[in-house]
Amino acid sequence: MDENPGLSDQYRAASPWPLFVALGIPISELGILFDVFALSVGGLLLFCGSVAGMAREAEYASSAWRALAVLGVICLALGWALAVGVDLPTRGYAVVAAGVLLLVGAVTGELFVDETASPI
Repeated sequence: MDENPGLSDQYRAASPWPLFVALGIPISELGILFDVFALSVGGLLLFCGSVAGMAREAEYASSAWRALAVLGVICLALGWALAVGVDLPTRGYAVVAAGVLLLVGAVTGELFVDETASPI
């Protein structure tokens, strides 16, 4: 009798990203809702980083760093709209700060991480 019926060796059993997406959304929403700057930024970093990892794992993106940069630009635009358009400055600045950190991380990763190297 087979231990894992229906599973093939060519597919991974599970991905770690959905758990982090599921944690990042409520953390960032709680931070934005209750106006807690650090919680908002941390939750958005967790959420966007996980989405970029999922996009790379599913091969929708050629590089996780480029997907992270796109999400950083989206956060910048959304944060600017919150700060200026909707007149929620603290919450908007939290989203802008997360976007800036995502862009810095994406540029740093693209420049300094060698994705062709084999893991140790």
